[in-house]
Amino acid sequence: MATANKNLSVYDKTTIPNAEKLRFGIVVSEWNTKITNGLFQGAQDTLLECGAKPENIVRWDVPGSFELTYGCKKMIATQEVDAVIAIGSVIQGETKHFDFVCSATAQGIKDLNVQCDTPVIFCVLTDNTLQQAIDRSGGKHGNKGTEAAVAAIHMAVLGK
Repeated sequence: MATANKNLSVYDKTTIPNAEKLRFGIVVSEWNTKITNGLFQGAQDTLLECGAKPENIVRWDVPGSFELTYGCKKMIATQEVDAVIAIGSVIQGETKHFDFVCSATAQGIKDLNVQCDTPVIFCVLTDNTLQQAIDRSGGKHGNKGTEAAVAAIHMAVLGK
C-alpha cells in the first residue's frame, strides 16, 4: 500500500496563502462522529494556523454524508463563504448502500463545483474498515481534514 506508515497531511505553511481575510464553511456529517469530528478538528486547526479568524469559520452539522450536498448548497446560498469543506465518513458494510452513498455524495459535491462559484472541497472518507478511517482522521496517515483545509485556502484564493 502506498500510504503504509506515511503521514500524508504534512504541509509547508510558507507555500499556503494567508487565510486571514477568507471565510470558510464546514459542513460535517453526524454519522461516524468520532471520525468526522477528527476531520473537522484537523480542518479547523489548519485554517486557524494559516491565518483564518475563528469567527470566519462556520460549522453546520447534517445527519449523514448523503446530506452534505444540500448542506453545502444552503451554506453557499446563505453564509457568504469563500469555500466550503464537506466532511463525512462512509465505512463499508455488508450491503451496496456504501456504493450508493459514496457515489451520490461524490457526484453531489462535483455538481456543486460545476454549478456554483464557491469551491466545495470533498473531505469524505470512503474506507473499508473503521481502522482505516481512524488512520486518516488524525491517525498514522495524518488527517484528511488538514488536507481539505489546505485545498480550501488555495481554491478560495483562486476564486477571488
